[in-house]
Amino acid sequence: MSKIGFLTDSCSDIPQELADKYGIEVVGFPINLDGVEYMERKDFTNDQFYQMMRDAQGVPTTAAITQLQFCDIYARYADEGYTDLVYLSINAGGSSTYNNAVKAMELLEEERPGYTMKIQVIDSHTYSMPYGWYFCECARKVRNGGELAACVAELKQKLDCVEICLAAYSLKQMKKSGRVSAAAAVVGDLLGIRPIISLNAGVSKVESKVRGDAAVPAAMIKWVESRVDSMKDTPYMVAYTSSTARRDELVKLCKKAFGHAPLIVFQLGGVVSANTGPDGIAIVYEGKPRNLEAYAPELP
Repeated sequence: MSKIGFLTDSCSDIPQELADKYGIEVVGFPINLDGVEYMERKDFTNDQFYQMMRDAQGVPTTAAITQLQFCDIYARYADEGYTDLVYLSINAGGSSTYNNAVKAMELLEEERPGYTMKIQVIDSHTYSMPYGWYFCECARKVRNGGELAACVAELKQKLDCVEICLAAYSLKQMKKSGRVSAAAAVVGDLLGIRPIISLNAGVSKVESKVRGDAAVPAAMIKWVESRVDSMKDTPYMVAYTSSTARRDELVKLCKKAFGHAPLIVFQLGGVVSANTGPDGIAIVYEGKPRNLEAYAPELP
């Protein structure tokens, strides 16, 4: 009889209640801030981390989950009699975590020679709940009797279409992390310029710029409209950081534009907000199968 395990990392931003409900183990990323190392999902809440970023002198940095960590996790599942383990990873292009998870299978052979558990390591090609949500759906269907191969194939199909539209209300964190130049950040904040950023297949791109906070939600929805055939038929999610007022305004406008409620409203966790800052909102939606040629990286 099959015994299937589901594993992901904390960048997935899966709420703990959903992880518990569907039997998904979430491995935390280490995050260093001002010389102190913290473990996401253990040492702070999302709201605490936003405030920590505001108070910090430097910028948070993240480290990959190591091969040895993965090997220990794999060995535990093998020892507990699992027949299958599925790990869905943070975008491989933005972290060495995916490669570490793959290489850990070789280490496991040394630790548990002849182990029979089948391990699948999947690159999500994205960040946050865009892969967390669909992983929950995959696990839910398998737990309800779905065939693993079919559920994983559907998961990959969804991940091939998911896109993110992000807006940052302050460029301070992006300036600190080097994602925008200091001059551009200062001018942008002084003039109230807010970038509308797409994230497709792990590649970020500034699609437009608007002036003033009030113009942000409409500009985001306009971008999504340009990417899908029908808003009415498009599943979507809403993400936020510290501002519940901005969250509520975006949800209200999205409900009107899409004609239906979001699949979920969620907070961006430490790994993502370490790069975007504590003042942002996002729309996640199912677009068309990605065309990577249209997305040339803007950043090294």
